[in-house]
Amino acid sequence: MPRRMNVYHFKKGTEICNYSYSNSILSVRLNRQRLVVCLEESVYIHNIKDMKLLKTLLNTPSNPSGLCALSVNHGNSYLAYPGSATNGEIIVYDANILSTVTLIPAHDSPLAALSFNASGTKLASASEKGTVIRVFTVPEGQKLFEFRRGMKRYVSISSLSFSGDAQFLCASSNTETVHIFKLEQHSPNQQEESPTWSAYVGKMFTAASTYLPAQVSDMMHQDRAFATVRLNVCGQKNVCALTTIQKLPRLLVASSDGHLYIYNLDPQDGGDCVLVQTHRLFEVDEEPAEGKGGEGPEEIPPQPTNQSYAATVALPSSPPTSTTLMGYSEDGGAQRGEVIPEHEFAEGPVCLDDENEFPPVGNLSN
Repeated sequence: MPRRMNVYHFKKGTEICNYSYSNSILSVRLNRQRLVVCLEESVYIHNIKDMKLLKTLLNTPSNPSGLCALSVNHGNSYLAYPGSATNGEIIVYDANILSTVTLIPAHDSPLAALSFNASGTKLASASEKGTVIRVFTVPEGQKLFEFRRGMKRYVSISSLSFSGDAQFLCASSNTETVHIFKLEQHSPNQQEESPTWSAYVGKMFTAASTYLPAQVSDMMHQDRAFATVRLNVCGQKNVCALTTIQKLPRLLVASSDGHLYIYNLDPQDGGDCVLVQTHRLFEVDEEPAEGKGGEGPEEIPPQPTNQSYAATVALPSSPPTSTTLMGYSEDGGAQRGEVIPEHEFAEGPVCLDDENEFPPVGNLSN
């Protein structure tokens, strides 16, 4: 039912409410303060505590992919979505006070990917061309960084993701390469203190760029990837994320072939990331393809057969506990059924109770 959204309490397995909309739902984003539903030409903003519809943004630019991003920091619930169907304009909207904050002319081509950092102070974007990734301050909209993913044209960026400390940004596409960029400013003092050959050449390029056309000069000032990963598949959609596991930085890549790949990331030297683990996300008949190059996944001793994580949280279907509420009605709210308890709106980011609640991916490993 593409026009219907159901909201469930995950632990209790109960339905909080459901909403129906005038057209197909393309994406849903939420934090502890707001829930955003994106349709092709409209955006609906709900209050999480009672699911009341707070604002309807109608006649937004055509957005057939449902591209939008919502800051997970509910203290500043910034929402970003395309401001144009023909170029890479970004509208930054404050979902708490329900007003537009700024308009960012990010790219010449239509947008393909958007992502906030954990604190909601930075916004990364990529266009349909997929060659350049830019990072802006929020809410000011000033450009902080510009990274060149590659020279290929019309590469489809499928995901952008900041690390928790916003020191790194990863980008995945429909190619076999995942890029990781380091967000650091290069000060003149740092260049003076490192009289290396590469630094000398860098200075020459910087000086020469002042005499070149603007497009060439911009390209020479763009930073390249700090670290990379070469996947064993190409042409499939995948989503990447940077996280810390056992106090070490890791890159996670979930591919549409049904696998989760975990790589080591060297935060000092970067370079090629090493594959350390492969997990199967759901049961498949065929064996996964072996990785190319680098170290293979770690061997894991056989373990007792357990239910998959999806099976452990699957609950028997039950009748809805609330009526179908029309998403385009301004007074729609959780009229019947359970609302989310107040104690679940503590300050800070969403955290699981303890390590035992993490998905038991070890039981699904190859």
